[in-house]
Amino acid sequence: MITILTTIFFILGLIIGSFLNVIILRLNTQKSFGGRSGCMSCQNKLTWLELIPVFSFLGLRGRCKNCKTKISLQYPLVELITGFIFALLFLKFQDLFFVNTLSFTFTYAYYAVVFSLFVVIAVYDLKHKIIPDILSLVLGILTLAGLFFLQIDGLLPASAGWAQAGYLSFSPHLPTLLGFFIGPIMAFPFAFFWLISAGKWMGLGDAKLAISLGWLLGFPFALYGLVFAFWIGALVGLSLIIFSRLGSASLSNKKYGMKSEIPFAPYLVLGTSLVFLFGLGLF
Repeated sequence: MITILTTIFFILGLIIGSFLNVIILRLNTQKSFGGRSGCMSCQNKLTWLELIPVFSFLGLRGRCKNCKTKISLQYPLVELITGFIFALLFLKFQDLFFVNTLSFTFTYAYYAVVFSLFVVIAVYDLKHKIIPDILSLVLGILTLAGLFFLQIDGLLPASAGWAQAGYLSFSPHLPTLLGFFIGPIMAFPFAFFWLISAGKWMGLGDAKLAISLGWLLGFPFALYGLVFAFWIGALVGLSLIIFSRLGSASLSNKKYGMKSEIPFAPYLVLGTSLVFLFGLGLF
């Protein structure tokens, strides 16, 4: 039963991931989010057989059926990542599914939207090295609302980790002062580095994103997510420098050094996801 339900939510994630690709590609362009999708090169309108998440990419062997132009790996990767996230969210809240289906529906829908925004922000930042203010604003509103309407029931010992610390339910309440201020506290280092470096060390968009991550995870889990983000970012950055100097940076054809600019939002999102979905902590 669990396997079947997990598969259903995974497929749902694949479908949503396909729509997230549309948002990523059309955001801040003159194109609307509606209408039929087409090839980015020849503008040929795609049939439904060419729009099946992941499988169409595999069936077409990664090329447009009309002009044979290579299709970006972004499409299947975003779909797969979203599919796995949706499946993991179900596994995280599966007990709530069997205890209170209505509460599960609201809780799952809330986090599905939040993590969908994470995917869009991470991929958009990778492509353009900027986080659109509209995405930060919507995410901030959602995570702030979660402070007032989401709470954990049936807490287990702290050693059990966030993901196992009971289950969440919608219940209006006032958040603690620490719960509210952990958002601005998380954002302060990013805003400080942005200010003193005139935007050279860190982007202001990272500070805006950090506020939401703080409100989503709370204390001390937001700090765990931040530490994981810096560790992963440092590891990837050093790897890019090493491979670049060895002449192996063929994926991007760029040379990386200590002063190279890399987007940080993907690492913030990844660190947050590891803590939230898997209950990872530092201790």
